[in-house]
Amino acid sequence: MNNVNFVPVYPEIFLLIATSAILLIDMFLKDGKRNITYALTLIALVVCIGLNAVDYARPTAYTFNNMFVSDAMSNLLKICSYIAMGVTLIYSRQYATERGMLGNGLGGEFYVLALFALLGQMVMISGNNFLIIYLGVELMSLSTYALVALRRGNAVSTEAAMKYFILGALSSGFLLYGMSMLYGATGSLDLTEVAKATASGSVNKTVLVFGLVFVVSGLAFKLGVVPFHMWVPDVYQGAPTAVTLLLGGAPKLAGFAICIRLLVEGLFPLAIDWQQMLTVLAVLSMAVGNITAIVQTNLKRMLAYSTIGQMGFMLLGMLAGVVNGNIASAANAYSSAMFYSVAYVLTTLGTFGLIMLLARAGFEAESIDDFKGLNQRSPLFALVMLILMFSLTGIPPTVGFYAKLAVLQAVLSTGQVWLAVVSVLLSLIGAFYYLRVVKVMYFDEPVDNSKIVVPGDMRMTLTINGLAVLVLGILPGPLMALCATAMVRTLSS
Repeated sequence: MNNVNFVPVYPEIFLLIATSAILLIDMFLKDGKRNITYALTLIALVVCIGLNAVDYARPTAYTFNNMFVSDAMSNLLKICSYIAMGVTLIYSRQYATERGMLGNGLGGEFYVLALFALLGQMVMISGNNFLIIYLGVELMSLSTYALVALRRGNAVSTEAAMKYFILGALSSGFLLYGMSMLYGATGSLDLTEVAKATASGSVNKTVLVFGLVFVVSGLAFKLGVVPFHMWVPDVYQGAPTAVTLLLGGAPKLAGFAICIRLLVEGLFPLAIDWQQMLTVLAVLSMAVGNITAIVQTNLKRMLAYSTIGQMGFMLLGMLAGVVNGNIASAANAYSSAMFYSVAYVLTTLGTFGLIMLLARAGFEAESIDDFKGLNQRSPLFALVMLILMFSLTGIPPTVGFYAKLAVLQAVLSTGQVWLAVVSVLLSLIGAFYYLRVVKVMYFDEPVDNSKIVVPGDMRMTLTINGLAVLVLGILPGPLMALCATAMVRTLSS
């Protein structure tokens, strides 16, 4: 242990200690004092942002026998994950309180489980070893299973948790089996050593590809792409909206990170094989997600199918990295996929935040019809929702437009014009159900004329969220440069 460098792991160590301390402190708090747990959780996230911001400026560092890596990509994604988790908790506070998820025998478990899920994501993002990545996946998954079932008296949530647990266990089995096949073929769990062994050409290609198929299947489950998407609509609809946002936000960044770690850093010599797999997954996801979302009347279920389509679009960047053995466009392609992931998470946060804004005790605001006449009730929040729907559609000048444009440019640079055309056509289909939400907000009469009561922190955060989606669409350069720089530094280390 004398040769272990703990500096790169300071954020994870701090978060673990802080989460344990918050759990202990919360045990002694009465139900009406959960604001203390909430405040401590946000403070812990702010400290973590500071620690990773310091690490971002440092060169790439490996520790624990190369099992853990702190590089530019991991630090940037972690900072985005902290922000996403903090925004999620701000949006969720009133919703969770009104539904008895804070107190009533539960205490502050919502915050503690959210932090443990975040810790799992941090381990996933920095894992440089099959086992470390798998441990991160399981820590995140077990925490989210519990969060989905947090409302123990709600039959719908319990059913969603059961489906999520069973299918999640299946996906973990796929991932672990694929990793075991790769270990058997290469003789190492270290991603760097696996890449060297794979590139040497001395490893049985059949065994490698067999393991790769299971790894890609496991990753597809975690991202929720077709044909491994069955859990997404049911879990998104059945889980409390606060938990749905927690599932649809920061974990997508961790999912992108392990795609980079496993496929790019560990199995890059097999890029031709896994890019073909990702092409099929991407096209199927965009088709099934966008077409199925059209017939949905439940907004959360519609957004679930939207997520499937959006993750398919993100995979386009992943499959555009290597062209006929040429890796010149790799950094551009992967940074565009990274930018797309960040833009999608930013937009998703605001969308589910607005659903929770309209919800109140005994009323979930999950139907598209619940947004009828929102412009008459609150022009500000109707405008924010309009910006978010435009971003998901890919309409300028929102960040979603630039994110889609960046990915399409990466695809076109590979010469796969047909893939870019199919992607655009399927995105146009998706425009129908996004713009339907805008239509009911601005052109339909409100079903409910009650006053919308919003906590100050939530109002401010939602407003900033909407502005960020707009500003990053008008001025995408700084964020795109961050993603590009992070990816170049990571791939060169």
